[in-house]
Amino acid sequence: MTKPDDTIRVLIPLKVRKKNGRPKIMPPADYRPSEDQAQDPHILRAIGRAWGWRRRMDAGEFATIQELAEAVGLAERHVSRQLRLAYLAPEVLKRLTCGRETSAVSLYDLCFLAGEAWEEQTKRMFD
Repeated sequence: MTKPDDTIRVLIPLKVRKKNGRPKIMPPADYRPSEDQAQDPHILRAIGRAWGWRRRMDAGEFATIQELAEAVGLAERHVSRQLRLAYLAPEVLKRLTCGRETSAVSLYDLCFLAGEAWEEQTKRMFD
């Protein structure tokens, strides 16, 4: 039993580093996000960014991917590859974002998978 004036110390192995000029809490090196979360936050963030880019292009804000890449300050090749995520099969998007299912592919592979037919995407992602 602790006394009222005793101090309890809780040690959490986190590091604070500056990223893009702002402090960011970094998890331990052996931490795997998929161990306690069903979905990789990097994939969800990339899908959201791709949909935002798609909406801007559909609205006519940018005529080409090159214009979009220059506006967001990223390489055209990277934007082109990530933009494919906005064209994933609806079933894949639903299961990734709402179903909390882990995927067997990385974000890099997911970008290339978006070029496949929708039925093939679902099979390759979850089967």
